[in-house]
Amino acid sequence: MAGLAELIDWYILSGVDDFCADTPLSVLDFSTDKIHQPQAAISKPDLRPAVTPLSQINAEARRNAQELCQKAMTLDDLKAMVENFDGCSLRFSANSTVFGYGNPQAEVMIIGEAPGADEDRQGEPFVGRSGHLLDKMLLSIGLNRADCYITNVLPWRPPGNRTPTDEEVVTCLPFLKRQIELVMPKIIFILGRSAANALLDNNDSISNLRGHFIDYCTQNGKIIQTLSSFHPAYLLRTTTQKAKAWNDLLRLKRKLEEM
Repeated sequence: MAGLAELIDWYILSGVDDFCADTPLSVLDFSTDKIHQPQAAISKPDLRPAVTPLSQINAEARRNAQELCQKAMTLDDLKAMVENFDGCSLRFSANSTVFGYGNPQAEVMIIGEAPGADEDRQGEPFVGRSGHLLDKMLLSIGLNRADCYITNVLPWRPPGNRTPTDEEVVTCLPFLKRQIELVMPKIIFILGRSAANALLDNNDSISNLRGHFIDYCTQNGKIIQTLSSFHPAYLLRTTTQKAKAWNDLLRLKRKLEEM
């Protein structure tokens, strides 16, 4: 049984959140007789409940996160709640909880997708190579890192920097939304498609999203303008897109000057 428990833990940490059968299915077990069974014998209705135990756990975790967030009156309160939250399996594979950092009254809030390896080690968002590039990007339009509030959609690093699952994003999203409400910036600068899709609840590409100011509505009905752009990690790999990112930074600067 110990081996089975370890296997289940490994599946959860790897992002597996559902199953398709009660017993393992082997590709070597498809004999000709089984393939050519009468239709009536293989078309029995599946009477199992559509809601699996794991999906119920995920739904409960989301509800717990939402309820906790409403009790947080300060960023420090919220940080403590996130550090003690055990409703997301990513917490158990990460080295540290990477909460938001910076000016709690910032005019500009910067949001990425999830911590990387450097962030996971140091417990602070955007401190690796992409963080150094972000610092230079901000300085190019007269902003200092300390002037902004910087955070991620997820407070924990997915194993191997894999793409977060939808369940992980939905579970952690209330913590991000509460950070936005507590900071109430003038502009949210979103870095990367995944972060933009999560916060703006769409599936558009970053090429379609960037360059446009899109309204974000908080839970209490306040409107904050967002501007999406390429993630610094992507710019390090694709330097040809830096000119477009520079144009986005200029848009951000002009909007701040207008406010």
